[in-house]
Amino acid sequence: MQTLRGIIAMRTMHITALTGLLLASACNTLDVPDLNNPGQDDLENNPTRALVLAASTGMLVGSRAGIADQNGYVSELGILGRESYNFDPADPRFFTELLTGPLDGGSGAFGGNLFAQFYADIRMGNIILRALPRLPSTAMSVAEVEATTGFVQTIQALDFLHVINTRDDFGAPIDVDIDPTGTPAPIATKAEVFAHIANLLDSAQTHLGLGGSVFPFPLSSGFAGFDNVAGFTKFNRALRARVAVYTGDFNTALTALQGSFIDPAGSLTTGVYFVYSTIAGDVVNTLFDASVPDASAPRAIAAHASILTDAQLQPGGALDQRALDKVELFQPIQTALNGAIKDSVKFTIYTSNLAPIPIIRNEELILLRAEANIGLNTAPSLAAAVTDIDLIRTTSGGLAPYAGPVTQTALQDELLYNKRYSLLFEGGHRWIDMRRYNRLNTLPRDIPTFMLFSRMPFPRNDCLARSPRPAAGCDVEPGF
Repeated sequence: MQTLRGIIAMRTMHITALTGLLLASACNTLDVPDLNNPGQDDLENNPTRALVLAASTGMLVGSRAGIADQNGYVSELGILGRESYNFDPADPRFFTELLTGPLDGGSGAFGGNLFAQFYADIRMGNIILRALPRLPSTAMSVAEVEATTGFVQTIQALDFLHVINTRDDFGAPIDVDIDPTGTPAPIATKAEVFAHIANLLDSAQTHLGLGGSVFPFPLSSGFAGFDNVAGFTKFNRALRARVAVYTGDFNTALTALQGSFIDPAGSLTTGVYFVYSTIAGDVVNTLFDASVPDASAPRAIAAHASILTDAQLQPGGALDQRALDKVELFQPIQTALNGAIKDSVKFTIYTSNLAPIPIIRNEELILLRAEANIGLNTAPSLAAAVTDIDLIRTTSGGLAPYAGPVTQTALQDELLYNKRYSLLFEGGHRWIDMRRYNRLNTLPRDIPTFMLFSRMPFPRNDCLARSPRPAAGCDVEPGF
């Protein structure tokens, strides 16, 4: 495990390899032929247009790091939020640590995970931002510099969001654009981190507004429809709406949604995605393990059985269509902890190892608008929330329109139900949402020794590099 001191030497998008990606302008995936070629020194000391543009494209590789691993962001947060299990017989820590605890900051693949890889990408963004004003005046136009700045700040905001989503009230470092051999960046509070994310997104929007119409570098195919400046700005505003909802800033959320790609009449799957490929040097979506075609084949990842048992019924008696579309029964039953846990439900969300993983999509935006209106808690806003919830219930779930009380508490219950099934196993949404509403203790404890966790600890090496040590977050999280 590397600390923030060592991030400068850690997976910095390997500029030389990415230059080849940039020059192959027809490329529309995150294909990286070689992740071992150095180029950061050139970018820092002698920046050129090609290096800056290649590094910018490379930030998409960095922001995707660890998302689709079996011990990655979707999977680990899925386990913590009781969306999934991982029965990997080669590593019992999926149960003994993530479910029984404690979360160990010295366990780089588990408790101390999902930290350094995002800071590596943030640091690369800082290097790009420092390089831009040092380019020869003829290297990039003013509009290209502005567009690149807006892009980098937006991806940095996404990286910071992944960090604070895992560390929550432990906070996280912000001022990491420092000498990697010096004193580590101080730990900022959760509120300070969210304010920094909001400022990054708002600053990025301003720069994008001066960035012309097209980026000077290619984006991945996961940005199809959002790969020009106008489309990417809508993605930026979508992230801003999510952040505003997370912080209870509901009016700002509604304003941001107006500038996003929210479309009640459009496809609910429209959005921006992490993409994968089998090209040498790139990575695949290993969550596909959960949906191998042979129903009798053993698999590591399984869906939590409550996804089926908690599903509401359609008017004809069938389960919520989202449950039917995203999970199914299989045999043989998976077992763990000497047979104490059994599960016969698998995911069918990721249909191949090339399946994309959503960053944010239209269905979430509609639910975020409902959530913001519920938060405002006025008669008109609650009515508007019901309209959006009904759209998702009927279109995505095949359910009848909502018929319960139109109160804030009742609609929060209904909102969380719909977010659970609409965003199932896409990015830890269940764990994050239940924590935000102080409902983690309602998640199932499948056996009495299972613990619930509200945050992950800082990596042990990062803690050891700090003096004095942070008051919290170092380096074991016992759960409750």
